[in-house]
Order: sequence, then structure tokens, then C-alpha cells
Amino acid sequence: MKSLTVLIPCYNEEEVLPHLFERLLRVYQDLKKNWKTELLFVNDGSSDKTKELLDQFAKKYSFVRVMHHAQNQNLGAALRTGIKSTTCDVLVTNDSDCTYPPEEIPLLLTHLQPGVDIVTASPYHPKGGVQNVPEYRLFLSKTVSAMYRVVTGKKIYTFTSLFRAYRGDVARSVSITYNDFLGVTELLVYPLLQNYHVKEYPTVLRVRKYGSSKIKILGVIQNHLKFLFYLTTNKRKLKKK
Repeated sequence: MKSLTVLIPCYNEEEVLPHLFERLLRVYQDLKKNWKTELLFVNDGSSDKTKELLDQFAKKYSFVRVMHHAQNQNLGAALRTGIKSTTCDVLVTNDSDCTYPPEEIPLLLTHLQPGVDIVTASPYHPKGGVQNVPEYRLFLSKTVSAMYRVVTGKKIYTFTSLFRAYRGDVARSVSITYNDFLGVTELLVYPLLQNYHVKEYPTVLRVRKYGSSKIKILGVIQNHLKFLFYLTTNKRKLKKK
């Protein structure tokens, strides 16, 4: 039986965690039929009760593992910490806020067929959609994804979704250099440039019901522009030989 790690970064998510735990336990019952499954949480220096809740969850269930950052380092750093600690055959990453329902993890995995290296959730795909997400965020995200589409030369509609399934060795081969939300894009762009096969999974992005978003829009946009410039000037060097 192949091994699966579901990696979920968390930062000040005490409001959503009880709901997330309940839903993940049901998903785990489904996943364990076909996978040796681990639920891995990276607590990114939370200042609320996130650490306490995660530790309680891990103490209760042997298939739950928790890692802690002493200080908040941001999403990319949490992903780097979690991915480096894995040895799994397949890795799934998802947000803690349930904007992509954890119940869709088994369906996401069905798209990771032989020859496919990464499956990425894609609300901007013609068959995808969004619900109640602010228009300005959609505009910025879609614009950035369009720019990455041009730079990579790959017809991928969504470059900013954390909800993905990876071959474990592919995820571990990526050096995440940005500590913020841009780390999510690095995890897709570098494999694309190296000609790994990426498949999109059309789905619906929903607004979060609990807690508040941690993204700092202006800073992330600035970093996207810097990264796009870096890719444009170094694309030949980054491509697989």
C-alpha cells in the first residue's frame, strides 16, 4: 500500500480547527482503504490556541503528526518545513480554512493517474468556479495566473491554489525560496518548467467561513512580479536539460 501525507499549514486557526478535525476524520476513514495515510499539520507560530488544539488531536490519533514553528514564518516556510519532513509516495497540500473542502481529497487523488506528477485544483478552469470570493482578489489572482501562463508556456488556468496532489519526490525536489504565499506558486512553476506533467482538477473556491485571511495582498503581488521577472530572465537555465 502506497503512503500518503496530507499536509495542512495552520496559523491562528483555533476557530476553524474543530470543524476541520471532524471533517478530516471522515476523510481519513475513506483514504485509509487505499493509502497508508498520515495527517501532518505545521503550526506556523500561532499566538492563539492552535498549538494546543493540534497537540490534543495528535495525542488522540496515531496517524496525526504536528510540527511547530516557534515564530510565525509564513505559508511558504510552513510548506518547506512540512515537505522536507516527509518520505511519502504522494503528498496532498490543502488550506486549513476549508475554502477547498477536505472531502474532495479522494476525488483529487483519482486524477493522479500514471504519467501525472501533480494535480492542482483549478477554480479558474472553464469547468471550475468561485463562490462569494471578493472581486478584487479574483482579479489579482487571475491576472497573476495569466502572467505565469505566458512565462511558462503552459496552459494552466490556476497557479495560486494550495489544494494539490504531488508525487512525493517531485514535491521534495522543489526548493521553496519564498516564505510567503508565493511558495505555493513555486511548487507548481518549477516542476512545469522541468516538464513534469501537471493536470488541473476543476473545482469551486469558496470564501472562508471561520477566522480571517492571513494574506497581505500588496506584498504578495510585489513578490509575484519579482518572481515573474526572475523566471523571464532565467527560464532557459531553469528548464530540464
